[in-house]
Amino acid sequence: MSSNNNETKLSFGEGIISGIIALTLAGLSLLGVLAFYFPEYLTTPDLRKAYSVEFIRQLMFYALIIAGGLATFNIVRNFDNSSKRLGIFTWLLISITILLGANNIEVKEFAAGKPYIGLDWFILDLLGSSLIFIAIEKIWPFRDQAVFRLGWKTDFNYFLLNHLLIGFMLLVTNHIVYNVFGWVAGLGTAEFIQVAPFIVQLFLIILFADLVQYWTHRAYHEVPFLWRFHAVHHSAKRMDWMAGSRQHVLEIIATRCLVLVPVFLLGFSKSVIDAYIIIVGLQAVFNHANAKFNFGWLEYIIVTPQFHHWHHGSDRAAIDRNYAAHFSFLDYLFGSAVKGEEEWPKDYGVVGDYMPDGLWKQQLFPFKKTKGEE
Repeated sequence: MSSNNNETKLSFGEGIISGIIALTLAGLSLLGVLAFYFPEYLTTPDLRKAYSVEFIRQLMFYALIIAGGLATFNIVRNFDNSSKRLGIFTWLLISITILLGANNIEVKEFAAGKPYIGLDWFILDLLGSSLIFIAIEKIWPFRDQAVFRLGWKTDFNYFLLNHLLIGFMLLVTNHIVYNVFGWVAGLGTAEFIQVAPFIVQLFLIILFADLVQYWTHRAYHEVPFLWRFHAVHHSAKRMDWMAGSRQHVLEIIATRCLVLVPVFLLGFSKSVIDAYIIIVGLQAVFNHANAKFNFGWLEYIIVTPQFHHWHHGSDRAAIDRNYAAHFSFLDYLFGSAVKGEEEWPKDYGVVGDYMPDGLWKQQLFPFKKTKGEE
């Protein structure tokens, strides 16, 4: 294992990779136990309906078996002290999880409508996203980049914060949408939209949402006050599947409020909205991934990793370009697409490198004056 500029290279045969996997599985199992004890406060209401508690029990059981096996292997093998410490700490988490009841805890009945944090969403999304996108980045990489690359701790903290605050942010955004933009529901568009085929509705909901997001995103870049918040997202100097989580909380709420206007109030059916939410989540992660694919002519229609990486580039040609989140043709239509440059940008981050590192410093940054800001 080697480290350079906070970027950790992992190699097979050192026990570090298996130790991290074991520690992660044990930690997520412990979080799962807490969710079993306090489901009304630690689980997401809509997500609870989508998964089986018995499936989660089985998942936790096998996770603990794998974590315990890997941890024991690292302790008894002649690895270095780092691997042994990972194994010992993993067993500590496993022991606490077992003492608390592990996967045998009975979930009690509880009243709905209580404030919550999305611990279950964090666990499932972290497991699913990491397994899928780390594999994609290793099989089809754009750059030879470590999993624990420069700035990964900050992005992981953002990933954790944004998932745990999902209940709060949904509560705030729904309140604002229905109280400030409720008049949109009276336009009588529901009957017209819902008679359209599913695929047409799906195209329209993505198009309407992307039009709103395009101009909102463009405003974040062109209005200096708004840029102070959006600069947090651009402060990542390395791009991968987790980099998209780096966002200011107030920007997330503001953008979601504006995008939810056409999504919720123009009358799209629930199945279309559910499909849209899945597509948004997957495309947002994929477009930040350190992955190289050749999409050919489709790159002029849909946003791809290459297209969005240019938006995050600090090269002169990349500044204030490629705003769309789903349909790249919007940028070509409105004259904001990067054209005639190399396939990928050379560098990422905020020009001038004035953004502080760390989640809380970045959350406070928009409210402070900084010398050298561009």
